[in-house]
Amino acid sequence: MQTNKMIKAALMTALTAVGAYLIIPLPFSPVPITLQTFFVILSGRLLGKKYGALSQITYLLLGAAGLPIFSGGRGGLGVLAGPTGGFLISFITAAWIAGHYYNQEKKNFFIYAAAVLSNYIIGSTYFILITGTEIPAALSMTVIPFIPGDIFKIILVMILAPILEKRLRNY
Repeated sequence: MQTNKMIKAALMTALTAVGAYLIIPLPFSPVPITLQTFFVILSGRLLGKKYGALSQITYLLLGAAGLPIFSGGRGGLGVLAGPTGGFLISFITAAWIAGHYYNQEKKNFFIYAAAVLSNYIIGSTYFILITGTEIPAALSMTVIPFIPGDIFKIILVMILAPILEKRLRNY
């Protein structure tokens, strides 16, 4: 393993945790708006599939061990087993998808949208299974309100990632 990539993966783990503290609770949903998705996509974009996913695996393991790094300062296996656990678990897949074209010219909106879509599919399916909520109600609580913000996060990744790549290239 490359030491610099491991350090960058640890940094993305920490930034995902910071993103969990920047929340906007929604009164109609147990899923808050956070900056986690931004850092998940950014981790894949900057680190590639392997290290992007590794950063999110590390994030989940630390949170599962009880560190208060999930949204709202929560931690532990109970959070992963709860209604929002699927969204957290999906971070691994989302980072892997976002890192799919790492080190290639082809880095576009649709790759990152697919990463977010995987977050929606895994998270909302898990939510439905845990809560027994009907599909339309679940989508109105866990997907639809988040689409505009996630589009904004994708655009932000597309703007900031090339700048960060240039700055991090020497490290």
